[in-house]
Amino acid sequence: MRAGIRLGIDVGTVRIGVSRSDASGFLASPLETVQRADDGSDVARIAQLIVEYEAIELIAGLPLALSGRRTASTEDAIHFAERVAAAVPVPVRLVDERLSTVSASSALRAGGRNSKKSRSVIDQSAAAVILQHALDAERSSGRPAGEPVSPPRA
Repeated sequence: MRAGIRLGIDVGTVRIGVSRSDASGFLASPLETVQRADDGSDVARIAQLIVEYEAIELIAGLPLALSGRRTASTEDAIHFAERVAAAVPVPVRLVDERLSTVSASSALRAGGRNSKKSRSVIDQSAAAVILQHALDAERSSGRPAGEPVSPPRA
């Protein structure tokens, strides 16, 4: 298992949930919610967090349909990950995120939180579920989880 903090993101159309791991790459925790923006400030904030936490990698959720097919959300997440990859000095990887938001919502409901009033917390928790999955996969396989993202071609 590589040492170093990783950040995870759950890309939505309105908000981006962000999570971070500890330096040993063992545990993922919710961090913050970033609003999506047409002006690039969302990408800039993710880049700022990578520098602030000295992250070695960014894990982005890849929202596939339950059947495994790509959807409009899949394409949006890939496009966002490519934009981030162009703006950050660390690798960006896409990891299957099927059911991450459902898992996060269920865990918060079990803890007594109202999901309508906790949407930004759900986004952060979903990002933590995605990142934890990637950390566990790397720990068990010895290889980074997911697929690398390349910046878009000019």
